[in-house]
Amino acid sequence: MKESIISLLGIYFLSYFKFIAGPVLAPAAGFGVVTTILVTVAGMMSSVLIFTLLGKKFKEKLLLRIRKKKPIFTPKNRKIVTLWKKYGEIGIAFLTPLIFTPIGGTLILVSFGSKKRQIYFHMLWSAIFWATVFSLSIDQILEIPFFKALIG
Repeated sequence: MKESIISLLGIYFLSYFKFIAGPVLAPAAGFGVVTTILVTVAGMMSSVLIFTLLGKKFKEKLLLRIRKKKPIFTPKNRKIVTLWKKYGEIGIAFLTPLIFTPIGGTLILVSFGSKKRQIYFHMLWSAIFWATVFSLSIDQILEIPFFKALIG
């Protein structure tokens, strides 16, 4: 019991930083699909909550350090602005688990001035959607005999 709680906490904290860690590691630790989805969504949303509340302060301190070293209009920044113009809040939230980390996606939304309520809503449905897709996909992949034999 104690080991499973420690495993869940570890997966939760990894999902806080990198979304895909939850759906990959939870089945490997022996957890079911529902538990995997819940832990992954909880990890991402904790990250979203904290960095939405601290986003402006974090961004200001980060920019003070970076301004001296890097130009503002880098190819990466231009791609982010293009994504924002093309898809808006919904697109950034949808792509966050795929391309960005939960922290990165949240900071992008905060940077563009999205309202906190909208950030929470869009990131929540995105987290639930992608956690379900990844968890069910990985669950099906683990049913393949080759992978069953690999895991044991």
